[in-house]
Amino acid sequence: MTNVELQPNNHENALSLIRRFSRKMIESGVIPKVKGGRYATRPLSKLGQKNLAIKKIARRVEVEHLKKLGKM
Repeated sequence: MTNVELQPNNHENALSLIRRFSRKMIESGVIPKVKGGRYATRPLSKLGQKNLAIKKIARRVEVEHLKKLGKM
């Protein structure tokens, strides 16, 4: 991680200092990195992958059956 540190310029108000700080944070790559990892999920286990595959196959068979009956 990078530390972003700013010193206020002469006659600089707080709003422009905050705006400048925000810009430096985005440029340093801290904000996008944190936002990118916010919704990170773990990879599925082998059992979870098998169960997901079984559900997909069952749903596919059900859809094909409904199509043959003309309900889908």
